[in-house]
Amino acid sequence: MDKAYQFMVDNGYNAVKSGYVGNIIPRGEHHYGQWMNNHYLYAVKKAADYKICVNAHEAVRPTGLCRTYPNLIGNESARGTEYEAFGGSKPFHTTLLPFTRQIGGPMDYTPGIFDTQLSFLTGEHSFVHTTLAKQLALYLTMYSPLQMAADLPESYERYMDAFQFIKDVAVDWDDSKYLEAEPGDYITVARKAKDREEWFIGAITDENPRTAVIPFRYLSAGRKYVATIYEDGKDADWDVNPQSYRIRKVVVTNKSLLKQKLASSGGVAISLKEATKESLKGLKEIK
Repeated sequence: MDKAYQFMVDNGYNAVKSGYVGNIIPRGEHHYGQWMNNHYLYAVKKAADYKICVNAHEAVRPTGLCRTYPNLIGNESARGTEYEAFGGSKPFHTTLLPFTRQIGGPMDYTPGIFDTQLSFLTGEHSFVHTTLAKQLALYLTMYSPLQMAADLPESYERYMDAFQFIKDVAVDWDDSKYLEAEPGDYITVARKAKDREEWFIGAITDENPRTAVIPFRYLSAGRKYVATIYEDGKDADWDVNPQSYRIRKVVVTNKSLLKQKLASSGGVAISLKEATKESLKGLKEIK
C-alpha cells in the first residue's frame, strides 16, 4: 500500500476510488467483518500519511470516521446506480437513501446515466429506472464531494445540452436547503455553490408523477437570477420514454414560486446564476 500511494504522489494523483467487488481474499473474510473493518481503517490512515483522499466502494457504512480522517471523502456502502439495472432497485430507491444511508455521510451513488435502456444488455434488469432529467437532479439530492459522470462518453455526446448541467454543477457547498420531502416518495434540495452566488436545485420523485413546489426564499433579496431548468419532457416516462427532456430559462427572485411537473420516476435540475442586463433579455419572470 505504501508503494501504491507513493506512486500516486509521484504521478500527481491526490485521490483514489477503491473497490472491493467479489469475495475477499486471501482468507475468505467478509466485507463487514472485523478483519475487513480493520483493513478499511488502515487504508484510510495510510492514505492520510500521503495526503491522498479515499472514496471507498463496497466498504462499510459511515461511522463518523471522516471526522477524524477527513481524507475519507465518501463511501458507496449501499445499493448504487448499477443495482438499478442488474439488481432491480425500484424507482423509489433514490428518494429513500437521503433519509437512511446518507444520514451517515456522503454517498458516491455514481449518477449521470443518460443511456438508461443500456443498449448493450438484455433481459429483465437491462435498464435504469429513471428519466434523464432525474439523473441530473441526483447530483443535488445524493450529496457527495466527489461526483462522477458515470456513463460512456458517447452517451453524453448525444445530449451535450443536458450534459452542460453536469459541467456546471458544484460539488462543494456553503448552504443546503431541503425544500420538501417524504421518505420513499420525493425530495427537493437547493444548494449554494461554495464561495459564489450560484444555487443549484434538484427534485426527484418515485414511480408516481407529481408537481414539485419550489420556493426561492433563500436567494438574496433585491436580486434577479436566471434559472436554467432541465426538466422532463411532456411525454417523459422512465419506462417508455426516459430520454424526453426540455431545457428552458426563466427569471426568478426570492419571492418567486415554481410549480414544476415531474414525470414517473422523473426529476428536474435547475442552475441559478445572478442575472445581468444582457441575460435578462427575452426571459419571463416567475412570480
